[in-house]
Amino acid sequence: MFDLADVRFMPEHPDHAPLIAAITDEAFGPGRFVRAAERVREMASHDPALSFVAEHGGAIIGSVRLTPIAIGRAPSLMLGPLAVRPDYKNRGVGKALMRLAAEAARDAGERSVILVGDPPYYAPLGYYPLPPGSVIMPGPVDISRLLGLPLADGALAELVGKVGPRR
Repeated sequence: MFDLADVRFMPEHPDHAPLIAAITDEAFGPGRFVRAAERVREMASHDPALSFVAEHGGAIIGSVRLTPIAIGRAPSLMLGPLAVRPDYKNRGVGKALMRLAAEAARDAGERSVILVGDPPYYAPLGYYPLPPGSVIMPGPVDISRLLGLPLADGALAELVGKVGPRR
């Protein structure tokens, strides 16, 4: 019987990389490589200090990564991928990873997080649709799925311009 209380959440370690790749492949398949979010991840590396894994019964069952980016002149973070093994989906693992990543980002002094995702899933976690045209991704994206999480007052209003690597 699965109980979320039995899941251990921890910062990503370099040894987790092949496991995270396998979980991401399983969750999204090869189609993920054509998405605009993948273009962002090609520009900048994720921050392991703000990226986490979920472990249950000795196996890594999920992960979330945050990548430092800039939107125009404003620093932000791009969330993704968030991936959970199929047997553990819809059991709270993904949302727990999201909360942990947002808390770590806030504690690190970050001001916002963006992602491309399903609004009904992310809205309960505090994500809001970004104004159409305010954030320009490096590739096609459904603007109704471009969401932002403010970690500081007024942070989402700062997000105007092209997404690129943080300098």
